[in-house]
Amino acid sequence: MEKKVRVRFAPSPTGGLHLGGVRTALFNYLFAKQHNGTFILRVEDTDQTRFVEGAEEYIVSCLKWCGISPDESPQTGGDFGPYRQSERKATYKQYADQLIADGYAYYAFDTPEELDAKRKEASNFTYGLSTREGMRNSLTLPSAEVEALLSSNTPHVIRIKMPADELVSFTDLIRGHVSFDTNLVDDKVLLKADGMPTYHLAVVADDKAMEISHIFRGEEWLPSAPIHILLWRYLGWEDEMPQWVHLPLILKPDGNGKLSKRDGDRLGFPVYAQNWTDPKTGDLTKGFKELGFMPEAFVNLLAMLGWNDGSDEELFSLPELIEKFSVERVSKAGAKFDFEKAKWYNHAWIKNTAANLLMPEVKEIFATEGMAVHDDAYLLKVIDLIKDRCNLLTDFVLQAGYFFAAPEKFDVDAVKPKWTAEKAAFFEAYSALFDMSLDALQQEQKFKDMALDHGFKPGELMLPFRVMLVGGKFGPGVFDIALALGAKEIQERIKAATIAFN
Repeated sequence: MEKKVRVRFAPSPTGGLHLGGVRTALFNYLFAKQHNGTFILRVEDTDQTRFVEGAEEYIVSCLKWCGISPDESPQTGGDFGPYRQSERKATYKQYADQLIADGYAYYAFDTPEELDAKRKEASNFTYGLSTREGMRNSLTLPSAEVEALLSSNTPHVIRIKMPADELVSFTDLIRGHVSFDTNLVDDKVLLKADGMPTYHLAVVADDKAMEISHIFRGEEWLPSAPIHILLWRYLGWEDEMPQWVHLPLILKPDGNGKLSKRDGDRLGFPVYAQNWTDPKTGDLTKGFKELGFMPEAFVNLLAMLGWNDGSDEELFSLPELIEKFSVERVSKAGAKFDFEKAKWYNHAWIKNTAANLLMPEVKEIFATEGMAVHDDAYLLKVIDLIKDRCNLLTDFVLQAGYFFAAPEKFDVDAVKPKWTAEKAAFFEAYSALFDMSLDALQQEQKFKDMALDHGFKPGELMLPFRVMLVGGKFGPGVFDIALALGAKEIQERIKAATIAFN
């Protein structure tokens, strides 16, 4: 019987959600939905020293914004809970004890000071095959002393005992055959002195308990794979081990290393899905949402970082991604992040989205900027006129401002050198005869006819007309703008601009 697809996104609640984390969640989600499977959110909060208040709620909010909400989670519940590792603490020690009983792990009593001293002696010190015999652990101490230390509750950790001279191999669905020499892998801590498991033990125990079928995670976890594979084997679960999928890194724009928050700060673009405010420092880190990205565009661009469907198509909705996604088309190589390309995706989504679907978000942005909109029909008209010119949803504020308030300043320098009293007279006459019953093409023709009647070439009057209406040399078709504003508003703006030009 084929194993039911169950995948998990397992972030730590330590701060903002990096776009690489969202992509991991997305690929898990796409794979689950494509196979009628289950997408799980599991919060890996065993490291209490790094826990940040509000981070879990933030992660849930980011996933909801992206439209990739989990089927099982701390919020929704499910048959395999609890979904926070801190709430599963009681389940882990039995596995650590089993590993010790079977000779696959050992107690280590080394104090933090002793470990620091070793690291000062050798900068590349690792606790493992070549060093464990010189440390204070149950492999080197007499059994009676070990029992006495345990009985007196002496602080200790439990470490995996990596075997000598073994090759741990597995098949990764992206990378194919992968092997690790156990001589080069540390004896990682499995259970900490406070009784909490480390990632290594908890992730294996929870993946087994939650019947996870496929593990999608970032390439940075590849060095941990031999530890996890051995734990599946040592705990007697090797036949139930999930399939491995290590996703390529998202790289800096120059391709030189993994993209970090620091890179985003340095280069002027976000790397978090949504705004994140550090509760300790109050520092705000901007996110894609607040910058003005549509969630559809954000999901689309993330999917294309390391994956394509084999065609030249670049724009995919979430349902289309679910239909077309395949692990076989995920690249082994890292994907460079290009913010200009990210904005291209967003522009394409804004351009192709109906005005009524854009309106709620645009209204919210306007409200944030103090621009109250009371006429939805008018706003729909404005959105339709300017959406082709917007890369970000926040661009609507700049592009639409003149539709809601007359320009406070005019680009006088663009007009004044060739401004004449005759031109002023033309615009006064034109504004008095503006006919709202005509469409944009008819308005343009009437404008040209009147220009010729007044002895002007139509082209030399177009720029002044645009500056009069919007304040500068920008905006959609000037006659579309004029129709949206209406005859009375046009007359007032022409009058104000004429004063500025004279």
